[in-house]
Amino acid sequence: MSIHVLTLFPNMFSGVLQESILKRALDSGAAQIHLIDFRNYTKDRHRTVDDTPYGGGAGMLLKPEPLFEAVDDIVRQGGPLLPPSDRVVLLSPTGRPFNQERAREYSNCERLVFLCGHYEGFDDRVRQHLATEELSLGDFVMTGGEIAAMAVIDAVVRLLPGVLGNADSLSAESHTDGLLEYPQFTRPPVYRGAAVPDTLLSGNHQRIAEWRDKHALYRTWRLRPEMLKLDNLTPQQRTWLSAFERGDFTGIDVQYGEP
Repeated sequence: MSIHVLTLFPNMFSGVLQESILKRALDSGAAQIHLIDFRNYTKDRHRTVDDTPYGGGAGMLLKPEPLFEAVDDIVRQGGPLLPPSDRVVLLSPTGRPFNQERAREYSNCERLVFLCGHYEGFDDRVRQHLATEELSLGDFVMTGGEIAAMAVIDAVVRLLPGVLGNADSLSAESHTDGLLEYPQFTRPPVYRGAAVPDTLLSGNHQRIAEWRDKHALYRTWRLRPEMLKLDNLTPQQRTWLSAFERGDFTGIDVQYGEP
C-alpha cells in the first residue's frame, strides 16, 4: 500500500513512523508512506498557502492551487487515482466518522492520499473536485488534520497482511465482530487482592471461550450499547442479553459499575 500525506508540517510524523507497528510495516515494505509538504507547490516567492475568505469572516482558508498541484504530481508518478482502490481523503470535522469498518475498507486500497488542513479549513473546491471523500475522527475540532491522519494510518496499516505477525490478534480485537473485546489477564493470578477469574485458570478451553464471548457481550452492553445489533447476535448471545436486561448477571465476574 502506498500512502501519501499532504501536510504543512511533515516533521510531526517523524516519531510516529519510527516506532512500533508502523515502523515494522515500513521496514517490511508492507506500506510506503510519503510525506508531502504542499507548500512546495506554491508559485509565489512567499510560498503562500492561505488567503482570506470571500465574503469576509474570521481566519484564513487554504488555497486550492498547492493541493491540486501536489495531487497532480502523485498522479504523474503513479497514474490516475481511481476509486475505490485509490482514495483522496479530506480530513475534516464535517466528514463521515472513522471506525473499524472504514479501516478495513481502506486496508484494501492500493493508494491513500490524506489531505491535512489547518487554519479555518479548505477552499471548498478541494472538497468538491479533489477529494473522493471526507473523514472525521470524531465530533470535535483539532488544530489540523495531522494527528487525525496518524490515527487513521495506524488503524489501517496494522490490518495489512503480515504487519502484526499473528493474524489471530486481529480476529479477537474490539469492533472486529461488532462487540468490544473481552477482558484479559496475565500473571500473577492474584495481585493486590485482585484475582484472575477462576474460569481463565481452569484450562477448560470450551468454558474459556464461552466466558470470553459472554463477557465481550456484557462489556459492550454496559459500555457501548449503541453498538449492539440483534441481527448480528447468536441465539446464545441473545439469551444472555435478555438476562442482562432483567438484571441477571450470572457468570459475570468482571463488571463495570452498577447497570
